Amino acid sequence: MLVPVAVSAVNYLLGDRRGNWQTADRSSAGLLPAASERQGALIRVFAARTVRWRGIFAVHTWIVVKERGADRYTRYDYTAWGEPIRIDGFLADARWFGAVPDTVVRVDGRDAELLIPKIRSVVESYRFRAYGDYSPWPGPNSNTFIQAILDAVPELNAVLPPTAIGKDYPYHGEWFGLTPSRTGVFANLGGYLGLTVGWIEGIEFNLFGGVLGLDIRRPALKLPAVGRIGLPLS
Repeated sequence: MLVPVAVSAVNYLLGDRRGNWQTADRSSAGLLPAASERQGALIRVFAARTVRWRGIFAVHTWIVVKERGADRYTRYDYTAWGEPIRIDGFLADARWFGAVPDTVVRVDGRDAELLIPKIRSVVESYRFRAYGDYSPWPGPNSNTFIQAILDAVPELNAVLPPTAIGKDYPYHGEWFGLTPSRTGVFANLGGYLGLTVGWIEGIEFNLFGGVLGLDIRRPALKLPAVGRIGLPLS
């Protein structure tokens, strides 16, 4: 597991993400059209490398929704500053402090219309919403927040990337059980150690938040720090 971390560290050192995060680019990455130009409902989950050296290991994830006929997107983030649940704090498809996001979940049309109320319900009832609840490791963090939504809306058939550290934090406190998709089983020791085996989730071994595994449904290797090598998630 150390080799992928070393590779990611070299990419970071040779890249351009070491600048001042306060002045980093947070403009639109051009992944979404103007909301007024799109009549249908939409759901997107985006993931982008997090700020500074932490980006060696992890991504930040967020979710964007738009109801049918709405003229604006709604973006939900979970952040370390201020009130943790942040609504429309950034452009829907903005670069995350310079990092261009990848699309993890893509749902449109009638399917999105049916699922958006469920997503909003999870946001409104999320447990860790008080000041000070955010914890970068092992969680709850931004990836714990998005994973809680995916758990509650299994119709999305979605899995966060292996670099989404915090996704395995036990939001419901369960040490073992069925996976969110109900296609497999998991065992989890506080987000520090775990094993997941399922058709949707694939095979994932979690060691201190880093994930090593195999996606069978969309063939790919899952590597800590590096991420997926194979077919994309969406």
